[in-house]
Amino acid sequence: MSVYSHVLTQDGIIPKESLLYPFEERGLQFGDGVYEVIRIYQGSFDLLEEHIDRLYRSADAIRLKVPFIKTELIAALQKLTATNDVRTDAKLYLQITRGSATREHSFPDVPSNFYAYIEPSNRPVSSLQHGVRAILADDIRWDLCYIKSLNLLPNILAKQTAKEKGAYEAILHKQDTVTEGSSSNVFMIKDDILYTHPATVNILHGCVRARVLELAQQAGLQVKETAFRVENLLQADEVFITSTTSEIMPIIEIDAKQVGNGKPGSITRILQRAYEKACGIHVTAFA
Repeated sequence: MSVYSHVLTQDGIIPKESLLYPFEERGLQFGDGVYEVIRIYQGSFDLLEEHIDRLYRSADAIRLKVPFIKTELIAALQKLTATNDVRTDAKLYLQITRGSATREHSFPDVPSNFYAYIEPSNRPVSSLQHGVRAILADDIRWDLCYIKSLNLLPNILAKQTAKEKGAYEAILHKQDTVTEGSSSNVFMIKDDILYTHPATVNILHGCVRARVLELAQQAGLQVKETAFRVENLLQADEVFITSTTSEIMPIIEIDAKQVGNGKPGSITRILQRAYEKACGIHVTAFA
């Protein structure tokens, strides 16, 4: 039996091994659905409402009905952590699809399928301390990346290419304009100014991204949400990516070219410390 043995479905909390769907399931056959990944620190959700709000925005964008109202869903997720007795660092995966029906492209008149489960997830402390490498890759995704869709094949191919090249992440660019990572948002620092791509339809509006922008403003940093090019990224003083599981991850090398002095920069460190404080993390990795 897994560490966290129960899952949440539209019908309530059930043992994980009881969760079964027909092969004619639209998430499986079409990628017709949306999802979220939510961080849990020491048994408590982080940015829970922000993730749930984004889930509803994604569902609305593809005309998909969520089988809970917001307050019901949050209460059910809290009950799921209690049922599983979650006390340590973990993450929750949540998915909604357009249901199970005969395979046709048009929408079926059936209930949506929903499930959420929890699995252990330790913080990547060593990588956060020392930084990681990245590669550049063409952004070949569709034009509505603000929707957290199940259609992730371009992201998977980019991430696998990064892995094969010994890198942590692939930083994507569309016609030489940096958009985001294969599973992250991208920030760069030049002359003490923090830059990141604006929250258009071309990027996922990351919950951690939004928090970092708030923390940067609180720290008195100048912030510019504006598009920048690959050449600007390669000349940056500091680069980092953000995501639910990567937090604020320093990038020390891009396509074998050193970023800055090849170590996590001072502004990145300021934001990492502020992020830990905002999350209520008591063991500081950046003292």
